[in-house]
Amino acid sequence: MKQILFSLLSAGLLIAGSAAAQAACYADYKARRDNPLQLHYGVMEVSSCDRGAAQGEVEARLARNGWTLLNVLGTFDESGLEQRKANAGQFYLRF
Repeated sequence: MKQILFSLLSAGLLIAGSAAAQAACYADYKARRDNPLQLHYGVMEVSSCDRGAAQGEVEARLARNGWTLLNVLGTFDESGLEQRKANAGQFYLRF
């Protein structure tokens, strides 16, 4: 009985740990569109906090919407969202 309880507890801790490890990640970026030239700064949720992986994801999503990625400025967790909201304006979590 003790072994079963220990196994269940261990499994529960592993599941809880993996959920915490998959916390939300965000990237802020700059993009452009031609004819006429338009520029924007935006923030989007990404699946990885790795900047290189995020760059590919941001680039693909923007391209589907007619935008060209200029650069990913950085990646961050939820604690960095509020300070970027005003600057991103209509492009805050849009894509």
